Amino acid sequence: MVEHLLPKQNVVGSIPTARSNFRGIMAAKFGTSGLRGLAVELVGEPTRLHVRAFVRYMKARKLAKRDGLVCVAYDFRDSSGALLQDVLAALAQEGMKALVFGAVPTPALALEAMQRKAGAIMITGSHIPADRNGLKFYVPQGEISKRDEKAITAGVAKLKPSAKLRGVKVQKTQFGTPDAFVARYKETFAGEPLQGLRVGVYQHSTVARDMLMELLDHAGADVEALGRSDHFIPVDTEAVSEATQALVSDWCKAGRFDAIVSADGDGDRPLVCDEQGQILRGDFVGMITARFLGAKTVVTPITSNSGIDAHVSKRSLRTKVGSPYVIAGMKKAKRAGSKAIVGFEANGGFFTLSTFKQNGIALAPLPTRDCFLPILSVLAFAAREKLKLSQLSMKYPLPAALAGRLENYPVAASSALMTQLMKSPAASKAFFAPLGVVLRIDKTDGLRCTLEGGGAVHLRPSGNAPEFRCYVEAADQHKAEHLLGAALALIKYSQP
Repeated sequence: MVEHLLPKQNVVGSIPTARSNFRGIMAAKFGTSGLRGLAVELVGEPTRLHVRAFVRYMKARKLAKRDGLVCVAYDFRDSSGALLQDVLAALAQEGMKALVFGAVPTPALALEAMQRKAGAIMITGSHIPADRNGLKFYVPQGEISKRDEKAITAGVAKLKPSAKLRGVKVQKTQFGTPDAFVARYKETFAGEPLQGLRVGVYQHSTVARDMLMELLDHAGADVEALGRSDHFIPVDTEAVSEATQALVSDWCKAGRFDAIVSADGDGDRPLVCDEQGQILRGDFVGMITARFLGAKTVVTPITSNSGIDAHVSKRSLRTKVGSPYVIAGMKKAKRAGSKAIVGFEANGGFFTLSTFKQNGIALAPLPTRDCFLPILSVLAFAAREKLKLSQLSMKYPLPAALAGRLENYPVAASSALMTQLMKSPAASKAFFAPLGVVLRIDKTDGLRCTLEGGGAVHLRPSGNAPEFRCYVEAADQHKAEHLLGAALALIKYSQP
């Protein structure tokens, strides 16, 4: 279940002297979910200062436990070991104790910390390339907000780098197991609701791999492990690579699987593939999960498929992209009196802010991305409806939607292009003219243009990584593929 990246003796005792990395302090930034940056720019002072600022912020808001406990976990990236040392050193410097869960999924860490009313730190770069990494922070109530991020960033600026700091003595580190998280899904999916389904688990290097095997088996599925890797493989569940698509398609050719499932590096975004080798979009998976749970209120980013409103109880509430915005939207809906609230993203990460009864068991709220609930729910929903996963897509149709990205696209260049396009509706319409006539423009997050004939193109560059994302919708798959290719070409050759 729990795979420790480092031998236990490497995370106790004396932590090495802090490394100076002033460039990294400036380069590390909060993105859609957590702090991100090149691993070489995070190791040392950038990580230590952010952790120290996080602890001081919790103390200032009286959120830190009296026993000073912070839960910690990490993914399988090569750099996660060094960052773990930095996290432990910073916690010790601030007088905190670490409860290390090892290599476990982010939602498991979050739930365990929330139940202990403790803060948490997940060392992960999620789905981004292996040379990058990051930190996700949790206060006892759950994932930090954008307001919290700003406060932590301001706190970093007030701290002095400790390049001359002597080795920090760390109290003996405690280790934990995610028993509460495992029990959560063993109880709610008891009774073998997946009996008769043969499910492949693409294990690659996700920390969710063994837990997925255990929970699917417990739910009655016949499970087979596929593609386990000893080196880190970044799997993006929103912009699925051609290599990943080809891999799962090959596994499905023999016809021995009803589904293939997987997750990103830290196990908070699901990947679900039907029996024909077609990967289901994350927002479709989220929509089916919402139906399975009986959700009444759905909160999702502007990048999610516009067609989901036809299949949920009422029109979805749209937000900017990123888990903090989805969580904020869910909380706003709760304050307004909404009930049975869930959220999901186009990457499939699923959130709950209400208690749902499942299998006679109360499923407590978990307001952070989770890959396990949507994977189990979609499979159970299909089994209950006596439908193959491919038939679900036909019964609950959505406009064809695709996501793609241009890698190695400089952040400065993407920022300059978006500034140019945001100047006026006329500038946007002129830019998109080769793709069609623009009917509507939405600037909720990035630039989304609805085209004459029902198509849509949404541009959204990364704020902290050299990549430019593009989302499209069209009447059918062929048109969507053509529109995505044309839009990516337009972005590539319009680089300022």
